Amino acid sequence: MHLLKKYDVVIIGGGPIGLTCGIEAQKRGLSYIILEKGVLVNAIYNFPEQMTFFSTSKLLEIGDVPFISHTDKPTRKEALEYYRRVQESWGLNMKLYTEVSSMHPTEDGYHITTNKGDTFAKSVIVCTGFYDTPRTLHIPGEDLPKVRHFYHSPHPYVGQKIVVIGAANSACDVALETYYKGADVTMVIRRTEIYPKTKYWIKPNIENRIKEGAIKAYFDSNVIEIKESTVILQTPEGTVEIENDFVLAMIGYKPNYDLFESLGLPISDDAIKRPIHNEQTLETPLKNVYVAGVINAGLKTSTLFIENTREHAAIILQNIDSNL
Repeated sequence: MHLLKKYDVVIIGGGPIGLTCGIEAQKRGLSYIILEKGVLVNAIYNFPEQMTFFSTSKLLEIGDVPFISHTDKPTRKEALEYYRRVQESWGLNMKLYTEVSSMHPTEDGYHITTNKGDTFAKSVIVCTGFYDTPRTLHIPGEDLPKVRHFYHSPHPYVGQKIVVIGAANSACDVALETYYKGADVTMVIRRTEIYPKTKYWIKPNIENRIKEGAIKAYFDSNVIEIKESTVILQTPEGTVEIENDFVLAMIGYKPNYDLFESLGLPISDDAIKRPIHNEQTLETPLKNVYVAGVINAGLKTSTLFIENTREHAAIILQNIDSNL
């Protein structure tokens, strides 16, 4: 372990908003470092291989670097290449595979502990996103190796009996893609219908596959136990046990509240559980500690995206710069 230098700004999270914060710090001549626990734009890397963004490439641009994609809606692969080019173009100061475990106030800033040593910051920006912290089922058997909360490719599920839990975009995408590649797909949906706001080009497809019986679906149902070779469901008709090889729990993701606790970030005590922050400056009750990006929405993860949080970087760095 070695002591790292002191920075004007330490940015926790190396996603698009973390990169944008680094760019803004660099523009202002501030010393900074971006600490990312995984790979560059780790959340996007964990998206399914064939994923397409909702947003246009223009709305995903940062740092005045043009994002050129083959279609209006860029793919995961194009986004990974784009943000790599952003990092390279700006020569951003980053440490990848560097996980922050705690943060403690000092007289003139914060002492930050990571798996690769300690550092000090006068100001801290937390922009860790939510995609790498899956919601859990809280049922017996959830920790079995056959249970997956992330989906990358249909290939591992060829010829397998799989259960897809959920009925929103991710679940419908997974169900269709694995079905088309030869999986025996059963969906378990707690509501009485497919999520109404599912992508307009996917919703009729999944509904038709269910209607014709190509994809089985249990509506108004829940998985109550996962076993080595079966899954137990609670359905309107009673308890059902079906054969199963893999469970893909596509039930959403949430901010990393364990990390927030270790950093000392206070959280609202309502159902949304947002990091408490000033709406104008994005500063938290911890002096010179800010939150940026989608984590500011707490559990309402469908309200903030890259395109409507890019401005957070300029707001925060303007505030930091004026306080130095």
